[in-house]
Amino acid sequence: MASPRSFIRAIQHPEAFHGSDGRTPFFEGWYIKIVDPTHKHRWAVIPGVFRGILGEHGQRDEAFVQVLDGSTGRSWFHTYRLEEFAASSTGFDVRVGPNHFDSSGVTLDLPQLKGRLDFTSALEGWPVTLGSPGIMGWYGLVPFMECYHGIVSFGHGLSGRLDVEGKSIDFGNGRGYIEKDWGRSFPAGYVWLHSNHFATEPDASFIGSVAIIPWLRSEFRGFLLGLRHGGHLYRWATYNRAREADLTIDDTHVSWSLTGPDGTLTVRADRTRGGLLHAPLRTEPHQRVEETLDARIHVTHTSSNGEVLFDDIGNVGAMEVFGDIKKLLGTKPK
Repeated sequence: MASPRSFIRAIQHPEAFHGSDGRTPFFEGWYIKIVDPTHKHRWAVIPGVFRGILGEHGQRDEAFVQVLDGSTGRSWFHTYRLEEFAASSTGFDVRVGPNHFDSSGVTLDLPQLKGRLDFTSALEGWPVTLGSPGIMGWYGLVPFMECYHGIVSFGHGLSGRLDVEGKSIDFGNGRGYIEKDWGRSFPAGYVWLHSNHFATEPDASFIGSVAIIPWLRSEFRGFLLGLRHGGHLYRWATYNRAREADLTIDDTHVSWSLTGPDGTLTVRADRTRGGLLHAPLRTEPHQRVEETLDARIHVTHTSSNGEVLFDDIGNVGAMEVFGDIKKLLGTKPK
């Protein structure tokens, strides 16, 4: 178990590595999205580590870099020895084999992607305070949560070129995004949405997630949503008195409506087929999770007095709808 001091230090740096105490089972992964200015080349690269994986041949550890081609839905899972993984416990600095990821950019040496991209603007994540360490709010202070979540960058500029399966592609003036997860396991059922490609406000960024959250001897439906526009971050979350007015999930759409201190947020996302990624689930450590980078997410933000503050469609959207969705919808929000 981590000491109280190291635990507090870790939650103050959601972008950093949280597994240095060697506890198992444990996973940690950084989700790094890179999109060229034409939107034709959109990729997710996910470095990380699994520790204490229970499989047919007992427990094992492995580092990895996952790759998702958002244009075609193809995906790859590249494994590395644990000795080839290194990460800072105080900041965003991750190495997996010859691949390097930090606050200045990414260096990739993968069969699909090779080269260097620099970040041309600072990484601005979800604000961290002592009482609310990032997107999870005070839940981030609870030491027995199944899964923790962090936003490393709502959006940043890119420069440089990558060799994309043998073809040189210019990502200059493109846009990136970084978030991460760590803990024992992904939730048994969840929905995750993201886009930072809005036409009317190029710097706008949206992130939303709802999941079945184990809590002591029970569970509840917890949600986290953030919309950054006009230089301000607006929040709808289980911990800030926001309430769901509607959550509907079917084969073609995810529809969501919430009210809270920051007004009303409505979300309607088109479900599209994507690629398969590996994720740590309680029932199967290497369960395959379908993810797309081709979702369209219509987001509307209305103030408490009825004024429309933001109304736009996010393109190049990321989406995962996974697990026991019927149970998710039937679980009572907290």
